[in-house]
Amino acid sequence: MTTKKVLITGGTGFIGSAVVKKHVVDGHSVRVLDNNSRGNIRRIKDIIDDIEFIEGDIRDPETVFTACKGMDSVIHLAYVNGTEFFYSKPEIVLDIAVKGMLNILEGCIKEGIPEFALASSSEVYQTSSIVPTPETVPLMVPDPINPRYSYGGGKIICELMAINYGRKYFDKVIIFRPHNVYGPDMGWEHVIPQFALRMKELSEKNNEKNIHFPIQGSGQETRAFIFIDDFVAGLTLAIDKGKHLGIYHIGTMEEVTIEHLAVKLAQYFEKEITIIPGKLAEGGTLRRCPDIGKLKGLGFSPKIALEEGLKITVDWYVKNIDKKPK
Repeated sequence: MTTKKVLITGGTGFIGSAVVKKHVVDGHSVRVLDNNSRGNIRRIKDIIDDIEFIEGDIRDPETVFTACKGMDSVIHLAYVNGTEFFYSKPEIVLDIAVKGMLNILEGCIKEGIPEFALASSSEVYQTSSIVPTPETVPLMVPDPINPRYSYGGGKIICELMAINYGRKYFDKVIIFRPHNVYGPDMGWEHVIPQFALRMKELSEKNNEKNIHFPIQGSGQETRAFIFIDDFVAGLTLAIDKGKHLGIYHIGTMEEVTIEHLAVKLAQYFEKEITIIPGKLAEGGTLRRCPDIGKLKGLGFSPKIALEEGLKITVDWYVKNIDKKPK
């Protein structure tokens, strides 16, 4: 394997830090750019002496240009994730999406960096009538008035820029769409940690075997979750073996209902639950499961079953509840 000098933006985030660690293990020279507004440098503290860290904002051109100097490859992950932020800070989501993408592409072009990998999202196609969903479905913003689509809209812009700049300026551009990546220290705003911590609180307050568990939606909405280690393995394959201008879903095809997820999490606390349905957030997707046939064609096969991954994840949250922001 040829070693490279790799810039990873958003490298102190949940996914970014795992990608950083994988690249260090594989012997690459790694530079990280992050302002830690959503990430946290503690995620990479065990390898901090093995990398170069630049603290800065992806929206600042000079910072980005400096970070690009001397690099062979860029993996662009810097973005605002977390569904609640799509609704509460849509202008920030789009500001980081558009300015960040322009800056990183210009930095790559200025430095003659030949390889670029972009983190996109399943949010680019929203609700598809085809499930499992291939990479070829139309991308869409169903309602520009709904702030939720700030995230998906920003990712669509980034994909278009990556492909069209990629044709002219890069030897290899890869777009990868993560699908519900989970694992320890994934943040506090996502469904798995939120469910787990509410389960913990309710189980401590209730001695009954069965507890009532309110959720958004009916519980029959579906997702396919991929553990962080499997995700990183899939990304490595996509970058190493994927085609120029290729788009790859990274996920699993194990589609489960949100009710099933809640039941599995309740079992960790030795509880049974009765789901109390609620209103689904406007724009919420009823079914989502990727077709990962393209990635399988490169040799990808997820290794960690949902039940195993959930246990590892919940263990971390139970032990690190003190890290939750007040």
